Amino acid sequence: MDTILKGVIPPMVTPLTAEGNLDVSGLERLIEHLIDGGVHGIFLLGTTGEAPSLSFELKKELIDRACEIIDNRVQVLVGITDTVFKSSVILSKHAQTAGADAVVVAPPFYFPISENEMHDYLVSLVAELTLPFVLYNMPSCTKMHLSVNFVKQAKQLGAIGVKDSSGDIDYLLSLIQTFKNDSNFSIIAGTESFLSNTVSNGGHGSVAGGANFQPKLYVDLYNAALNNDLALVEQLNKKVQFIQDSIYKVGMYNSRFVKGIKCALSVLNICDDHMALPLRRFDEKRRKLIDGYIRQLQEDSIN
Repeated sequence: MDTILKGVIPPMVTPLTAEGNLDVSGLERLIEHLIDGGVHGIFLLGTTGEAPSLSFELKKELIDRACEIIDNRVQVLVGITDTVFKSSVILSKHAQTAGADAVVVAPPFYFPISENEMHDYLVSLVAELTLPFVLYNMPSCTKMHLSVNFVKQAKQLGAIGVKDSSGDIDYLLSLIQTFKNDSNFSIIAGTESFLSNTVSNGGHGSVAGGANFQPKLYVDLYNAALNNDLALVEQLNKKVQFIQDSIYKVGMYNSRFVKGIKCALSVLNICDDHMALPLRRFDEKRRKLIDGYIRQLQEDSIN
């Protein structure tokens, strides 16, 4: 990539058919929706994209189709995290061939490993990568919270940035402080409610799940924070908080975040909300709740 990673980079959901295949028409509508909303990049095969639940062949098809549709209009990041080392390497090479700009690497998620073991793993992986890589801190899913010192080591190995989804604002701010003089290393918030704080404190943007269905809201918030327009930041953060308190609260389980985003996209007729097992889409009762919240956002009644 020629420029530093920055801006709003949605962790794109993976549109699926009822049979569990890739919904190519839905994928095309979703990508155009994101680009029309002004996003700066698209992240494929993250947590919101249900990557751990997708077959290897479907992952490769998604990368091919998405890169073809995006056609270099925005940067493309591809998650390659897998419990099998060789699978991560194969997926990274496939991403490069398809035209992606960078890959995203989180710790392998089954065996609990130490940071020393993760360092050795990363050394081996980096030797096989042909694209720049972004480190992904996702302790709730990987059993490992990457220390600031480990992020420094990853940078020395060639990382171009870190996406932090720990949900710990103090840790995120410590990353920004640590790397504030490294102009070629990006600090990206995985917790979307931290977007304006991240940018205001010198970070570079957010991988915001809500940007799947409200891309312009998060792009406007990014720009407002960048321009230090505090009144507009406050106004837009109320809408982001509304999404947190409504759409992300529908349902009973931790998976409701991903289900809520996919359901919102379905309500908007952008793509269907079929999920990869073990997750299942919301029932009609919960879908109506999501529909009502989306209407409130569209009516701009959140003040």
